[in-house]
Amino acid sequence: MNLRLACSLALISASALAQQVTLPLPRLLTVTPMGGQVGTTLEVTITGENIEDVTEMQFSTPKITAKPVAGAENKFSVSIAADAPVGVYDARVMSRLGVSSARAFSVNKLPEVTRAKANNSVETAMPLHVGTICNATMTKRAVDFYSFQGTKGKRVAVDCAAVGIDSRLTPVVILGDVQGHDLLVNRTGGVIDFTAPADGTYLIKVSDITYGGGDRYFYRLALQEVKGSDPAPRQPQTQMVSAMSWPPAGLSANAAAQEKEPNNKADQAQKITLPCDIAGSFYPAADVDTFEFTAKKGETWWVEVASERFGLNTDPFVLVQQVKDGKTTDVAELNDIAQPMKTSSNGYSYDGPVYDAGSPDVNGKFEVKEDGAYRLQVRDLFGGTRKDPNNIYRLIVRQAAPDFSLAAWAVHMTLRNGDRAALSKPLALRQGDSRVFEVAVVRRDGFDEEIEISMENLPPGVSAAGLKIGKGKPYGHLIVSADSGAKRGFSLAKIVGKAAINGKPVTHEARIASTEWPVKDAHGEIPAPRLFAQVPVSVTESEGAPVTISAAEKKVYEAKAGETLKLPLKLTWRNEFNGSSIRVTAYGDGFSGIKEFEVPLKAATFEVPIDLAALKIAPGDYTFAFKSLGISKYRYNPAAVPLAEAEKKKAEQDAVAAAEAAKKVAATDAEAAKKAAEKQKQADAAMASATKKMKAITDAAAPTDTVDIIISEPIRVSVKAAQVATASKK
Repeated sequence: MNLRLACSLALISASALAQQVTLPLPRLLTVTPMGGQVGTTLEVTITGENIEDVTEMQFSTPKITAKPVAGAENKFSVSIAADAPVGVYDARVMSRLGVSSARAFSVNKLPEVTRAKANNSVETAMPLHVGTICNATMTKRAVDFYSFQGTKGKRVAVDCAAVGIDSRLTPVVILGDVQGHDLLVNRTGGVIDFTAPADGTYLIKVSDITYGGGDRYFYRLALQEVKGSDPAPRQPQTQMVSAMSWPPAGLSANAAAQEKEPNNKADQAQKITLPCDIAGSFYPAADVDTFEFTAKKGETWWVEVASERFGLNTDPFVLVQQVKDGKTTDVAELNDIAQPMKTSSNGYSYDGPVYDAGSPDVNGKFEVKEDGAYRLQVRDLFGGTRKDPNNIYRLIVRQAAPDFSLAAWAVHMTLRNGDRAALSKPLALRQGDSRVFEVAVVRRDGFDEEIEISMENLPPGVSAAGLKIGKGKPYGHLIVSADSGAKRGFSLAKIVGKAAINGKPVTHEARIASTEWPVKDAHGEIPAPRLFAQVPVSVTESEGAPVTISAAEKKVYEAKAGETLKLPLKLTWRNEFNGSSIRVTAYGDGFSGIKEFEVPLKAATFEVPIDLAALKIAPGDYTFAFKSLGISKYRYNPAAVPLAEAEKKKAEQDAVAAAEAAKKVAATDAEAAKKAAEKQKQADAAMASATKKMKAITDAAAPTDTVDIIISEPIRVSVKAAQVATASKK
C-alpha cells in the first residue's frame, strides 16, 4: 500500500516527535484467568486501554455469557455452558468508544486452577494434579516451578499454551526430577510427552525464552495422562492468517483414506487412485510418504496439502515423478502457497501489511504428458529430526475446482523511522468516520475472475462499499462509513465476496484479521496477527471523526468516457489540523491513478477535476474513495473533565466535613473519636484518589497532535460510452 509517504513527511515537523499515531480505539488487553472448564462459572478481571465505561462483555459463542460483578470495576462473572465445545473463543467488551479488540478465552473439559502466589523456586513449587490446567502469569526474570506425582510406566503430556492464546510469552518448558536433573526440554511451543521411569515427584519449569514477564505474558499449563499409544493431546489455539484459505468449499470434515506406513521407499509406495483425499502425519522423523497411481496423457491434477494451516510448525513439500522402465523422472515440485500481496519486508516495518495470507502449505498442479505410472511424495522440510505424531497433514489431489478465499484487515501506516505502528483496529466507528480495509484473495485452481466485495448486517447509520477485486488482482479495498448523525449501535456484520465461476454465482465470507497486541513501535516487538471468528461493528456518539469527506450529494455521478468529471466534495471539519492543507489521492479500481491534489484546511467544499481520458477509464460503474493523512489536535474524552472536577469537589467537601466531625468529638468520646478519625482517613484517601483521577482525565483531554489515515465516504461514478459522430448523408 502506498500512502504517499514521501509527501506525508512534509506534514510532520521535528517538533511532532511525541505525536500520537492513529486515534484511540478500545482495546481489551488481558482477561484473567484466560479460560475455564465447561459447566462452570468463574470471576474474571479485565484490563485494557481506552475502555472506560464498560457496560458488557461478549464472547464469540452463545455458550459463554458474562455479567458485571456488582460493586467491582472491570470484573465479570463468566458462565460456560456444560455443552460448550472445547476451543478458543474471542472475548470483547463494549465501552464508551464502542466494541473493543478481542482477547482469546479458552474452554476445556479439565478442572482448572489459578496460581495464587509466587512459585519461583523448587521449595515453592506449586503442586499440580494430573488432569489439571493451571492459569498463570509469567514472573519476569524468573522461572515458575510446578510439581506433580508421577507413576512408573504411565505417560503424561505437559502442554504450555501461550502463543496460541494471544500471549506474548514464548515458553521454554523443562521437565526434571527433584534431584535437579533436566529430563526433557521444549523450546518450540510443543508438547512434552513423558513416561515416568519411577514413582516419585517430578518438576515442571516454565520461563519465557528471553525471561520476559508481566500481565501480558500469561499461559495455561495443562498436565494430563495419555492413554496407550495415542498422540499427546494439545490445547486448542487461535488460527493464523494463513488459515484463511482452508478448507476448500465443500470438503468433508474427515479424509476418505489414511496414509499407511511403511511407505517411505519406492517399493513400499501406497497404491492410490485419483482423485484422492488422504490424512497422514509427518512421523517418524525424516518421514517421506510415497503414493503411486496411474494417470493418462492430457490430464491436469491439482494437489493441495494442509498442515501449517492447522497451526503446526511444518513446511510441506510435494514431488511428483513419472515411473517408466524402472526409472523415475521429476514431473513437478510443489511448494508454498504464494502470499496475495507483498508483506512487510523484514517482519515489522510497514512497507507492506503484517498480514501474510500465504502459507508454507501446498496448492499447485501437474500436467500428465504420457500415460503411465506416477509417484507422489509428501515430506515436511522441517521434519528431519522431529518425532511428533501430532504433525499431521491432509493431502487432496483433484481435477480443477476453481474457487477463492478471502481475508480482510484494517489498513495501517508508517510515517517515518520509529513510527512503525501495527495496531489492532476494532471496527469501533466515530460519527462521520470511515475506515478502509484491504481484502486479500487466495485464488484456487486457476480462478482469475473479478470479485465483488460487500458488507452485510451493519448497524443503523453505517454503510459499506467494496471497491472490487479486479480480474487477476490479489486484493481490493472495502470502505466502512458511519453517518455524521449515526446513533450508538452494534451488530455482528459479514464481509462477503461474490464471483461467477463456470457461469454460476459463488459467495464466500471473508475472515477478519488483526494484530493481537497494539504494537506502537515495532523496533521492539514484532506484530503477531491472527484470524478472528466474528466481524463486530459499533458506532459511538461520544466522539466524531476529525474530518468527514464525502461527495456533495449521495448519488451516482455520471460522465462520458474521455471527459473530465468535475466532482464536488463536501467537508466537515471537527478538529483543528496542523498545516494549511491535506494531500489527497484515491483508492479504487480505475481511479487509483488520480493525481495527488491539495485541499485547504477548513474548506467546506472542494471541486476535484478527474480526467477520465488520462486515467483510461472504460465505460462502466465504479466505486472509489479518497485517502489522505492528517495531523489533528485530538482531545480524549473531554466530556469526562467536568464530571471529574465535580467528583473532586465533592470529595474535598466530604474530607472537610469529616475533619470537622473528627475535631468535634476528639476531646469528648474516645470511641467516637476513633471512628471519626477512620472516616476522616477514608475521606482523605477518596479526595486523593479523586484528585489523581481528575489530573489523569484532564491530561488525557489536553489537545494532542494525532496523525491518522483520512478516508472519504465511497463515491460512485457511472462512466458512459462517448458518443461517436456519424457522417451526414449526401
